[in-house]
Amino acid sequence: MKKFIAIIMCMIMLCTPLTASACVDSEALSEENSITQLLDKKWNVKTSEIHPELRTVGNLIRTVMPNFTVGFFKLANLFLDNIGLPDLTSEIKYEEKYIAREDGSELRICVYSPEEAKENVPGLLWIHGGGYGLGTPEQDFAFIQSFVDASGCVVVAPDYTNSTTAPYPAALNDCYAALLWLKENGSAYGMRADQIFVGGNSAGGGLCAAVSLKARDEGDVNIAFQMPLYPMIDDRMITESSQNNDAPIWNTKSNEIAWELYLGEDYKTENVSKYAAPARETDYRKLPPTLTYVGTVDPFLDETTQYVENLKAAGVEVQFTTFEGCFHGFDLLSWTTPAKESKEFLIDGFMYAVENYTAEQK
Repeated sequence: MKKFIAIIMCMIMLCTPLTASACVDSEALSEENSITQLLDKKWNVKTSEIHPELRTVGNLIRTVMPNFTVGFFKLANLFLDNIGLPDLTSEIKYEEKYIAREDGSELRICVYSPEEAKENVPGLLWIHGGGYGLGTPEQDFAFIQSFVDASGCVVVAPDYTNSTTAPYPAALNDCYAALLWLKENGSAYGMRADQIFVGGNSAGGGLCAAVSLKARDEGDVNIAFQMPLYPMIDDRMITESSQNNDAPIWNTKSNEIAWELYLGEDYKTENVSKYAAPARETDYRKLPPTLTYVGTVDPFLDETTQYVENLKAAGVEVQFTTFEGCFHGFDLLSWTTPAKESKEFLIDGFMYAVENYTAEQK
């Protein structure tokens, strides 16, 4: 979840480059370390369950910040609203545009495309994560850079309304408005009309799944491919992996707080829309071909797996894999083997979609 930890990771990343290369060499020592053993007594997800290359950083994160709080969401958004994050993409074109919402306010979208425009490329709506409660498009520069470099695609990333500002359906409405903008304006960037993709990670993966559901039901846009990575899609938290999970970065407590913020008065009721929590959908037919992955100690493991099974049962083509011992947002730790493997899986699957999946617009 590359966004909700945008601030804390800035601090952590200042320290970890000095120790990252030693993570694997020190794993045996870490397991024997008395402090780690002491901490393990209070953790449900044990250090031994975490991938060796992720243990040191993972334990640092969950020691410094065991879980997210409403106060942290608000503080992070105060930082992002007043300071923001820079665009760190390189050698690709970056534009800020503003599109009108129904209430007359404006939605900021970030548009990324090759410096030298290409023709007949995909259009990708990419949605950042952050537990629905925080984040900004610029935090996902690494994902965006990879997609543009691989295919020459145009990427639209909306700065959607966070739940500390307004609950569901504000974020979904913003993302859907950005999708419609991409459909109408993508041709100016060389986009082919029959190759509109949607993707996102964590809460962005949840919004990706929700946007795909709504597009199928409304018939406004035919989406050719979706990538909801380790998606946040089930508010009920009824799966085994979502309960008593205290793994690094995102866990049961953080999840409960985030869902309550996002759903507002509908939290813990049966009034929750499938567009707010896509795991509540019962009809998965005619959804777009899908790629996703998730770590085996991620609280979203079971809901992601069930989502994949539901898609497959409905005849939807799915590319899916799990990463052993990986916690939520593990792909942030780009120097590690699991992160490198997940990137390879993602880009290979993305390029397969570029070569094989289309959906004509009505």
